[in-house]
Amino acid sequence: MSEDQNQHSEEGSFKEQIMRALEEGRKNREVESTKKPTEGSSTSEAKKDTDDDGDLASSYERLFGNRQSKKDTTASEQKSKPIEKEVKKEEPPKEKELSIDKSSNSESKSKAEIKKKVEKPAAEDKKTINKKEQKTEPSKAETKQPTVRHSGTKKTTKAVPSIEESKPKDVNEPKNDEQVEEEPSIFHRLGEKFEELRHMDEEFEGDLSEESNLKRAERRKEDRVVRKIVYILTIGILIVAGVLAISGYNYVSAGLKPLDKNDKKLVQVEVPSGSSNRQIGDILQDGDVIRDGMVFNFYTKFKNLTNFQAGYYQFSPNMTLDQISKELQQGGSAEPLDDASKLTVPEGYDVDKIAGLVAKKTDFKKEDFIKVMKDEKFFDQLKAQYPDLLGDAANAKDVRYRLEGYLFPATYNVHKNRSLEDLVTQMVDTTNQILTPYYSQIKEKGLTVQEVMTLASLVEKEGVTQSDRKKIAQVFFNRIKAQMPLQSDISILYALGEHKEVVTIKDTEVDSPYNLYTNAGYGPGPFDNPSQEAILAVLDPTENDYIYFVADISTGKVYYAKTYEEHMELVEKYVNKEK
Repeated sequence: MSEDQNQHSEEGSFKEQIMRALEEGRKNREVESTKKPTEGSSTSEAKKDTDDDGDLASSYERLFGNRQSKKDTTASEQKSKPIEKEVKKEEPPKEKELSIDKSSNSESKSKAEIKKKVEKPAAEDKKTINKKEQKTEPSKAETKQPTVRHSGTKKTTKAVPSIEESKPKDVNEPKNDEQVEEEPSIFHRLGEKFEELRHMDEEFEGDLSEESNLKRAERRKEDRVVRKIVYILTIGILIVAGVLAISGYNYVSAGLKPLDKNDKKLVQVEVPSGSSNRQIGDILQDGDVIRDGMVFNFYTKFKNLTNFQAGYYQFSPNMTLDQISKELQQGGSAEPLDDASKLTVPEGYDVDKIAGLVAKKTDFKKEDFIKVMKDEKFFDQLKAQYPDLLGDAANAKDVRYRLEGYLFPATYNVHKNRSLEDLVTQMVDTTNQILTPYYSQIKEKGLTVQEVMTLASLVEKEGVTQSDRKKIAQVFFNRIKAQMPLQSDISILYALGEHKEVVTIKDTEVDSPYNLYTNAGYGPGPFDNPSQEAILAVLDPTENDYIYFVADISTGKVYYAKTYEEHMELVEKYVNKEK
C-alpha cells in the first residue's frame, strides 16, 4: 500500500480512534472510583476532568504522532536520538504506550505530555507505582526500534514506546513551568499537514517537469532529424537543378553555333508556303544544316525574326542562325537551285577579282559590280546599317574602294530576283557577324576596325598556316612600334594592280599610297578581303621580337630574323638559291 493510501486510511479512522480513547478513559475512571469510594465528589470531578483531558491528549498523540512519524525524512531520523523518559516515583495504577515522534518537534511535545501525565495524586500509591515503573520503563537499548520503510517513499521512522499516565492529577497540586506547557493547537497541526501536501505537490510537479523535459528533448531530437532530412533534400534538389541548368545552357549554346564551321558544302532545302518557324527549324535540322530545330524556333522568337519567305534555299553547315534567318527573310528561289546559282568568294580575293567572279557566275557585269563599290550613297546606307563595322572606313583617305576588306569570303546564293546591292549587303552583313564579338577587344587594344582589317588582309597572303599568321601579325606590330615601314610585297602588288611571283626593287618604288615600302603605318585600308582566321591572328598574335621574315617559295615555310644581316642570309639561302 502506498503512502497516500496509508494517509487516507488513517484519516478515515480518525473518529474511531478518538471514540476508542474516550471509551478507554471512561472505563479507567470507573475502575478508579471503585478503588477509592471515600474521596469527595469535588475531588472525583476534578480527577474526571483531568483524566478526560489526558485521554484526549493521549488519543491525539497516538493519532498525529504516528502519522507524523511516517512522514519524517531520513535527515530527521539521523538527527533524532533515543528518548529516555525520566519518570517520577508517583505512577498511576494504569499505563499506556505512546508513539513518540523521532523528529525534533515531536520529541519536545512528547516530553511535555509525558511530564504532565506522570504526576502522582497520592503518596500511598508509591510502592505499587515503583514496581510498575520498573517493569514498564524502557531502557536506552529497548527504545531503539528497527527502521520501518514505507513502499513508494524514501522516508524512514523509528517506533519508540512511550509511557502514558491515566491517573488524574490533584487539582490542588501546584504546577511548574514544564507542567503548564501547552499542547500544539489544531491550527499548527493543520499547517504541518498543508506543508506536507505542498511538498507532495512539489514532488509531483517535479515529476511532471521531468516528463515534460523528456518530451521536449524527444521533440528537439525529432526536429533535428527533420531539419537534417530537409537540408539533404534541398542540397540534392539544388545539385540536380544546377546540373540541369548547366546541361541546358550548354545545349542551347551548342544549338546557337554553326553545326560545323569547317563544312562549306551547300545543302538545298525547300521551305513550303505558310511554314511556321518551328516547321522551318525541323526542315533545317533534317537537312543537317543546324543542330536543333527547337533552338532555332526559340532563337527566332527571341530576336523577333519574322517574314520568312517560301522557296528553295542553299545553306551550308558552317552558317550561323542569324545568316540563315536573313536568307529566309530575303526569300528563296521558286525553282530548285543548281551550281550555276551559287557564288563562292575565296579567301583573299579583292574587289576586282570578286567583280570578275560575279560576272562569270551571274548575269551581272563586272562594271556593274565596280559601280556599286564606288557608290557613295549606297555606302552611306550600309554605314547607317552597320556603324561599328564601317565607321572607320568612312573616314579613310585615298582608298580605292571603301568596301574593300568588308566583303566576307563565303558561299552565297544568287537569285534572279535579287539585285547586286542585295548581294553586296549580304556579304557586308556576314563580315559584321564575324566581328561583332570582337568590337570591344579592338577598342581595348587601341586599334580601329580599319587597321585590324588592313593587317588581316596582309596576314592572309603572307602566311599559310595559322601559327605563321599569328607570328607575322606580331612582326608587323613590332615594325609599327619601331616606326618602320611594313615592307610587305602584298601592298606593292595591290598598288601595281597585278599579280607577280617576284617583286623587284623597281616595283617597290611605285608611286601609290598603298606602297608600304615607302609609306609607314597601315596604309589607306585593306588590300583584300581576309578570312576569319586572319582576323583572329591579328587580334591574338604570338609574342616575339622579330623584325623580319621571309618565306621559302618552294615549300611555303616562313623564317624569322631579328637583324637585317640575319634576314639577308635567309633571303640568299631560301629565295635566291635557284637563281
